Amino acid sequence: MDADARDWVLVTDRSLELERLVEWATRDDCGAVVSFIGTVRNSSTHGHDVIALEYESDESLAVPRIEAVLAEARVRWPEAVTLGAHHRTGLVALGGTTVAVVAASPHRTAAFEAARFLIDAVKRTVPMWKREIWEGGSAWSEEAVPILDVDAL
Repeated sequence: MDADARDWVLVTDRSLELERLVEWATRDDCGAVVSFIGTVRNSSTHGHDVIALEYESDESLAVPRIEAVLAEARVRWPEAVTLGAHHRTGLVALGGTTVAVVAASPHRTAAFEAARFLIDAVKRTVPMWKREIWEGGSAWSEEAVPILDVDAL
């Protein structure tokens, strides 16, 4: 990733590196860097103890959707200096990071608001399917909601 870039979008089957994302987002003109990570929890919509999640998506669909989310965040918070959103695909074990977002700006209000928007919008606008895995079984999550366009948020 170009250290001078203002946006960083990543959809990958490799482990997410929140520390690297936050380091990239931190700039001399930013007094606030807000990050959020989503992790695999042990509870399931099916009542089982989850041991892993599996995410499926098509990178050619997911990346442009995430880019649109970052572009909309820039309209809403023009003072944001850096914005990033990373999402895992593939198998993620209990406690593993599935999604990470970061927003940096000169002041904390914009960074907090933009980061909140990023995670909420990624969850609502990016085609990403989740399968819950437990000892002896698995099922696709029942938490699915219709995928929206970012301008509908």
